[in-house]
Amino acid sequence: MTRSPAGRPHRVVVIALDGVIPFEFSIPARLFGAARDEAGRPLYEVVTASAHAVAVRTSSDFLISPGADLSAVRSADTVVVPAVELDGLNPHQVESVTEALRHRRRGARIMSICTGAQLLALAGLLDGRPATTHWNHAATFSREFPAVRLDPNVLFVDDGDVLTSAGAAAGIDLCLHLIRRDRGSSVANTVARACVVAPWREGGQAQFIEAPVPESGDASTAPTRTWAMERIDTGLTLASMARHASMSIRTFTRRFREETGTSPNQWLTRQRVDYARRLLESTDLPVDQIAHAAGLGTAASLRGHLHTTIGVSPSTYRRTFQVHSVPNYPQSGDPRRGESGHGPRRSDNLGRSRASESE
Repeated sequence: MTRSPAGRPHRVVVIALDGVIPFEFSIPARLFGAARDEAGRPLYEVVTASAHAVAVRTSSDFLISPGADLSAVRSADTVVVPAVELDGLNPHQVESVTEALRHRRRGARIMSICTGAQLLALAGLLDGRPATTHWNHAATFSREFPAVRLDPNVLFVDDGDVLTSAGAAAGIDLCLHLIRRDRGSSVANTVARACVVAPWREGGQAQFIEAPVPESGDASTAPTRTWAMERIDTGLTLASMARHASMSIRTFTRRFREETGTSPNQWLTRQRVDYARRLLESTDLPVDQIAHAAGLGTAASLRGHLHTTIGVSPSTYRRTFQVHSVPNYPQSGDPRRGESGHGPRRSDNLGRSRASESE
């Protein structure tokens, strides 16, 4: 996590330009603003800023009046550039914003939502880096910024101190990802519940899913996903899931990808790793028992998958994110039961872009 001086919350500065899109502009304040510690204190301070603190015209029929000018960027721990309408950008505002971004505080991170990536690219902050933007603007972006390693097929890209997301709701995914990276899955899930949004969509998930709702009369893989989550500790395979769905492996794999944007094996591995992370955060169970409960088999397997996903060991993850007064499940208990009592609840992903597991 980007560190804030002791005694104050992590400071997030959201930049507004003429043409800012209200939905994306509001995401950081809503998501980061909902993050609280155990005593109910805010974990983030969200400030809005514009050039000279003047009101900016949104893409709709109203103005936004930020409370700060761009000097706020110098004290930010995280700077957010939300989506803007690219046609008719004010060149003076663009120059002021890109200059402010180049002179941000050392150690501060920068994130963009949707077409906000254009401003990061204009500032030279994406050269040689992986990034994403809205799929509808990807071709133009690639032509204008060939030095950027653009991936138009993912929801967001986390490149450490610079993060970019795809359009609209992908900004929610990226904010939750950062909250999870900073404060762990428990806080991120609480924020998601408060904001009534899904707690997790993997960064490497496809931006555009061809058939998220099955055609009338078509079978869905959703019941099989629920069935699999209730048996996450067992030897689930692609074949067993296809059998449960009463489909051939080929049909099941195709329909699964159409509905989720990922393959069955990638999805299953991700669920197992995320459930293991939840147990690391919320229990004192030994690592080998957590590996077994999550269906990963051995502690070595869990270590390998966790390191691939977020680059740390189970013990490091537990020290960083374990909540106080965690329950210690009895050896004979069933740690798979989530809050709903219907098997393990899906935790949340800290992965950077595409899942690395094989199909």
